[in-house]
Amino acid sequence: MDFSLSEEQTIFRDSVARFVAEEYPFDRRQALVAEEPGYDGAHWRRFAELGWLAATLPEDYGGLGGTPVEGMLLAEQFGRGLVMSPYLATVVLGANAILHGGSEDQKRTLLPQVAEGRLKLAFAFAEPQSRYDLNDVATTARGEKSGYRIDGHKGVVFHAASADRIVVSARTAGDSRDPDGISLFLVDAKAEGLEARHYPTQDGGRASELRFDGVRVGAEDRLGEPGTEGSALPVIERVIDHAIASVCAEATGAMWAVYEQTLTYLKTREQFGRTLGSFQALQHRMVDVYMKCELAQSMVYEVTLHLDVPDAVVRGRAAASAKYEVGRNARDVGQEGVQLHGGIGMTFDLPIGHYLKRITMINSSFGDPRHQLRRYQHLSS
Repeated sequence: MDFSLSEEQTIFRDSVARFVAEEYPFDRRQALVAEEPGYDGAHWRRFAELGWLAATLPEDYGGLGGTPVEGMLLAEQFGRGLVMSPYLATVVLGANAILHGGSEDQKRTLLPQVAEGRLKLAFAFAEPQSRYDLNDVATTARGEKSGYRIDGHKGVVFHAASADRIVVSARTAGDSRDPDGISLFLVDAKAEGLEARHYPTQDGGRASELRFDGVRVGAEDRLGEPGTEGSALPVIERVIDHAIASVCAEATGAMWAVYEQTLTYLKTREQFGRTLGSFQALQHRMVDVYMKCELAQSMVYEVTLHLDVPDAVVRGRAAASAKYEVGRNARDVGQEGVQLHGGIGMTFDLPIGHYLKRITMINSSFGDPRHQLRRYQHLSS
């Protein structure tokens, strides 16, 4: 496979990196995540103006017709700068759910609004009992004359507090763990009967617990063409594979930032009259960190280039292997960064510990490494 970037992609990556460096310094980042909604609305509008929200969407639906590589480049630079925004929730999760699961009319109506920054989305798919099993859906959507009534509980819904509409998985048929009988619905974030508890996550992000008590939606709010009710699980799996690729790219960006900042620290911090970087044992540890970053980068390239593969098994194996390898190596790199900085690495005033927090959150999102190893084994059997 050719992992080299085109000239346009290199320019795109460099422009994102420049924006993050200039507009999102660490002290500014800390001030943003400390206040609601956890990100800068002006930055979000700039994302839209610069075409970042439209980059991976098809031209037919208001996008720029880019590939998953552009999404990878964005996520990687966001990881380097610890950028917190609704990008993952809106573009990677919500927009992909509409793109791969919506009807032609829904795609033409909603996706241009996402590309222009006028519509923020969230994706409510996880439930307290389901852990990482996407087919474990106890939330129900019962058909009525005018549409559906949704009842249930969704957990860890990223940036639901900022969303205008929420894509919700609900069961229209079958038992709670059946692979069939799951549908996707668009629910207004202020719908009657929807109770939300919003909270900050450990890494400075935002998530919500959502309870649906008789929330009513119209028949037109079910994603998909007529006759596709109950067949949403493959769509959900595809969306989560996109999310896995995105957070793996973000984790890799964080890993490179930890490596570079730790290397700079070792070259300047003196102990016993010598810089720490002059000690051979620490040089060996930094080589190990560098190799882990390179391995993670390769796995991100691999999963990114498989996102458009129509074979769900091949795509799923690439996502599972990337999440497993990146997760393990990102954890090690983050811990090494903190340890090599010594006591100062544990303080809130230095970015290193915040990178480890973000890596830890990424590891627990969309399936931790242990779950992904089991998933890979299942897909390979």
